[in-house]
Parts: sequence; structure tokens; C-alpha cells
Amino acid sequence: MGTYIIRRLLTAIPLMIAISIVLFYLIFALGDPLARLNQNPRTTQADIARMQALYGLDKPLHFRYYYWLRNTFKGDWGESMVTRQAVIPTIRDRLGNTLILTGAAFMLTLVIAIPIGLISALRQYSWFDHLATGLSFIFYSFPVFFLAFMLVYVFSVKFGDWGLPKLPSGKMYDVRGDRTLVELAKHLILPALTIALISAAVYVRYLRASMLEVLGQDYIRTARSKGLAHAIVVRRHALKNAALPLVTLVLLQVATLFSGAVVTETLFAWPGMGLLFIQSAEAVDYPVLMGILVIASGLVILFNLVADIVYAFLDPRIRYG
Repeated sequence: MGTYIIRRLLTAIPLMIAISIVLFYLIFALGDPLARLNQNPRTTQADIARMQALYGLDKPLHFRYYYWLRNTFKGDWGESMVTRQAVIPTIRDRLGNTLILTGAAFMLTLVIAIPIGLISALRQYSWFDHLATGLSFIFYSFPVFFLAFMLVYVFSVKFGDWGLPKLPSGKMYDVRGDRTLVELAKHLILPALTIALISAAVYVRYLRASMLEVLGQDYIRTARSKGLAHAIVVRRHALKNAALPLVTLVLLQVATLFSGAVVTETLFAWPGMGLLFIQSAEAVDYPVLMGILVIASGLVILFNLVADIVYAFLDPRIRYG
């Protein structure tokens, strides 16, 4: 296993370089980073030339990539073209907010999906199974923005009309309130629930299908014939193996969520990585965009490796040489 992990980590280096090349070229295909500056009538040609020299925009694209890669390996990720702040502190300031949101959404997803998926598989074709299946398809088919608007309409608008305590519909804290844990929790409910309901719909379907396949295996029938209690058979034998296909889905989604739930953070004005990505893309702020995308790509590669390691832990038959 140790040799396998080292080999995967070594192959990740050229893979990350290849990904960064593609991302770098795609970002500059979005447009001119100085387009907004050009639209300002007070901007002179000397100002534009100075900005081009400052960010290396006066050089060919392959030279720009070389300088970016060299500086990145040195720990200098550049500075934002909009705020003039260093990229690493800019991302670090937003990353904590994203971790709060995605961590809460991920835990809520598991709390919803695992019990429903298990019961749905163990009581196949029951009223509960039909209800869970129907709701899963409904929530999975909802666009994120539509579900977010519906939750805001019910819990922020109609609750106020009905005289019930309404939930905040945006940001992390009330601008007129204290920055307390209770205040944060109230603002966290709707964006976390938006992510969790859609994610849970996918997890329920995966877990149900996987559990049904495992419950029909010979070793499950053998365990039952030996007189093992139903709960033990499900917990020790069925659930552990049924979790295998779910592991990849969960870990890869966790990796992408670290870079920010883009739509959700934008809709709820949550100051995290997703909102930063949208703002940077609109301004073609390439140093920040590269920082976010490289981190996201690295996390996907890392969590792929973690998924392989968890596979070997869950299923002793899997060995990596």
C-alpha cells in the first residue's frame, strides 16, 4: 500500500502541471483581464502599459505560464488584479467560510440520506420506499437556484407573513446584529439545506441500489443461515460492502465542495470560495482564478487517492501492489 501511495503521489505532479496548463489557457480565453480598465475614459495608454508590464500581460502566453508556474513553486501565487491583495491570503480568508457551509451541508446530507437509503432498501416496494424514491427524483430534478428560491420564499417570506420566526436569506451575519454562533447558525440553515437536499437525493438512490445488490449476495444468505441477527447482518456485512460505490461519490463531491458551492454561495451571498470564483471570473482576475482552480484540481486528485485507500479498508479483497 505504501508503494502504491508514493507512486500515485509522484504521478500527481505531472498531472497537476498538465491540468494547470489547460486551465491557464482557458482562463485567458475568457477575455482581456484589462478590459474594464480600457473602458474607463480616464485611463491612458501609459496606465494600460504599466498594468500589462506589472502582470506580465505584455509577454506571450507561454511565457506568462512559465513565470506563473515558477513563482507558484516558490510560494508566490501573485496578487489579485482587482483588490491588489495576495492570492493566498485572499483564498484563505474565504476558505474558512466555505468549510463552514459545506461541512454543515455534508453532515446534514449524511444524516438525511443514510437512514432513508437503508430503510428504502430493507423495505423494498413499501410505501416508504415509493415515497423516498419519488422525493429523491423530485429534489434531484430541481435546479439549485429554484430550490433555493423556494426555501427562501417559504422560510424567509411566508414564515414572516404567518407570524413565525423567519430565517435569514443571505450572508453569514446580520449587518445590524452580533457575530455570534447563534446568528451564524440561523444564516447557515437555508444554504446548507439547499445543498443537502439535492445531494441527499443522489445518495439515497446510490445507497438503495447498492444495498439491494448486496442483500442478494450468497454471503448475506450464508450469514443469515448461521443465525446471525438481522441488525448484525445489515451493519457488519451488507452496509460495509454497499458503501463502496458511495465512497467515490461522497469523496469526489467533498473535493469539489472545498472549492465552493458556486451557485449556492452566489444566491445566498455567502462570502466563500464559490462567490469569490464568480467575482474573479467576471473580472478575469486570472491569479485568483488559477489559485482556486489549482486547489480544486489538487483536491480531486487527492480525494481519488483517499477513495482508493478507503476501498481497501472496506473490502479486504482489494489489494494495491
